[in-house]
Amino acid sequence: MDEKALPGRLSERERPWVMRTYAGHSSAAASNALFRRNLAKGQTGLSVAFDLPTQTGYDPDHELAAGEVGRVGVPVAHLGDMRALFDGIPLAEMNTSMTINAPAMWLLALYGEVCVEQGVELDRCAGTTQNDIIKEYLSRGTYIFPPAASLRLTADVIAYTLGEMPRWNPVNICSYHLQEAGATPVQEVGFALATAVAVLDAVRDAGQVPAERMGDVVARISFFVNAGVRFVEEIAKMRAFGALWDEITRERYGVTDPRQRRFRYGVQVNSLGLTEAQPENNIQRIVLEMLGVTLSRDARARAVQLPAWNEALGLPRPWDQQWSLRMQQVLAYESDLLEYPDLFAGSHVMTALVDGIVSGARAELDKVLEMGGVVAAVETGYLKGSLVGSLAERRRRLEVGTDVVVGVNRFTETEPSPLTAAGAEAIEQVDPAVEAAAVAAVRRWRSGRVEAAVDAALGRLRADAATTANLMPATLACVRAGVTTGEWAGALRQVFGEYRAPTGLAGGVGSSGDSDLAAVRKRVAATARELGSGRLRLLVGKPGLDGHSNGAEQIAVRARDAGFEVVYQGIRLTAGQIVAAAVEEDVDLVGLSVLSGSHLAAVPAVLDGLRAAGRGDLPVVVGGIIPPGDAEALRAAGVARVFTPKDFALTGIIDDLVTVVRAANGL
Repeated sequence: MDEKALPGRLSERERPWVMRTYAGHSSAAASNALFRRNLAKGQTGLSVAFDLPTQTGYDPDHELAAGEVGRVGVPVAHLGDMRALFDGIPLAEMNTSMTINAPAMWLLALYGEVCVEQGVELDRCAGTTQNDIIKEYLSRGTYIFPPAASLRLTADVIAYTLGEMPRWNPVNICSYHLQEAGATPVQEVGFALATAVAVLDAVRDAGQVPAERMGDVVARISFFVNAGVRFVEEIAKMRAFGALWDEITRERYGVTDPRQRRFRYGVQVNSLGLTEAQPENNIQRIVLEMLGVTLSRDARARAVQLPAWNEALGLPRPWDQQWSLRMQQVLAYESDLLEYPDLFAGSHVMTALVDGIVSGARAELDKVLEMGGVVAAVETGYLKGSLVGSLAERRRRLEVGTDVVVGVNRFTETEPSPLTAAGAEAIEQVDPAVEAAAVAAVRRWRSGRVEAAVDAALGRLRADAATTANLMPATLACVRAGVTTGEWAGALRQVFGEYRAPTGLAGGVGSSGDSDLAAVRKRVAATARELGSGRLRLLVGKPGLDGHSNGAEQIAVRARDAGFEVVYQGIRLTAGQIVAAAVEEDVDLVGLSVLSGSHLAAVPAVLDGLRAAGRGDLPVVVGGIIPPGDAEALRAAGVARVFTPKDFALTGIIDDLVTVVRAANGL
């Protein structure tokens, strides 16, 4: 029999998905070189990682940017940086994804201007701005403005691209970080679709898009999802996503064209599920997670980017990213996956799984809509509290062994790994001089502008923000005048204000199944009595711009359950604010959480501040993605303990915190 005539085989092999690598660090020039290398290796799209100052609307010389410039992405402070980032890369041929949210309008305007400078018509530009602000309030923390103002910016971008950049995806509803923050499949689907409804309602109600063009809006909405290692469940989740999206867009928005209702999504598999312990196991995790979004043809991802095996250790090197790209290429080009129709059509098991997720997610969506929509659910703390509670339950299952993570809570015996034998050389190192260079560069940029043009552009932006006008024209004027990222965001801060999202700790549940917690609770109470205080007080601090607060919140919940009084003011604090809180609240211990790699700058700043305030005796502990050499440096600087992802047993960590307090007080 002719191989191509096998029963069920497609007449033509399907085209592979867009293959990306999430990349960017140090500087625009260094990231440009990395992009070029990745494209030469067969990558078929770009995925830009921006650093935290850029994501939160600050220039490199802002106080909060200290230690964060160029660490988790590329700094883009103005049009010159965007030119350098894409220098020599033909944007007419690119499909560019930009992971940017609060300042998405600003970065899209910069990108569009570079396209124009390259001679590319805007209607030929293809790509995506993530531009999903809701999940920032819940999980990732790179929000700036209040929810209503942020949704206005999203709606303005959608209306602009509909007319000027019709091949662009103006928003990427992002459930990825919801899963990392604790969401079950039901919550991930339900909460993400509630966000999508809020975005579409905002566009419809703004009056900038004619009713007959809502189908075109829906057709450009894409999603960005997470895929965990339970890949059968992940396949069901993606099929459920598609079924509900089709239902919502047909019934709520009257979209009749099934092509416009198609669920379009890209994916990165679960980075926070990767382990520091036995990191070689991350390879098989990544491959299995990729299967969850590629095996089902009817729910296959349109674009895939994979993390690297060593992301739990630090910033991946180009070779590590190449390895992840090759995983995709082997699956797409060596296997027969793309030669067959959907493998799960008619499966009773899959149908039952999908129906269960659809039912549960629809109930979650209805609950959010009954509350007044996703903005109300953010502001009341319902969504954040739900995620904190779900993550606490997931951690409990890990700690008691119900959920097995190989190499972490089972099968921990191991041989030394040759992959990590190189020590610090096993991850990418960001030169500390990068930040100083970026600070000098942005100051040179400012000195070379026509200040009257800058002032006029910013004045127009503030004036338009006080009305209901679309802010994209004023933003483009700012780009052309040479306004910086921090200035653009600063002007809107003056009009919209800033926002501090609920922490979700009120909704955090205890660890009732932890048999060791009672003993720790007794130690906490005994130590408080010996110190003559009512309760031990722990300050949990997030210095700098790192908004990944999941770990800090779980420590806070478990410490509270153990009897500590916990002071937690949320994310994005200066060293001075943390020191002031420690002194004013008269705490017994300060715990700092830093996952962005800025620990060598952020932690010493707090230590120095405590000494200057006369509280150098106050013990400080640190948690984060911290290489062994950096951990030694922090301990030498005066940190009492350093915790990394391998320290998964929260009750054991809390017990250690009691030991630190006792030692600091000579008990």
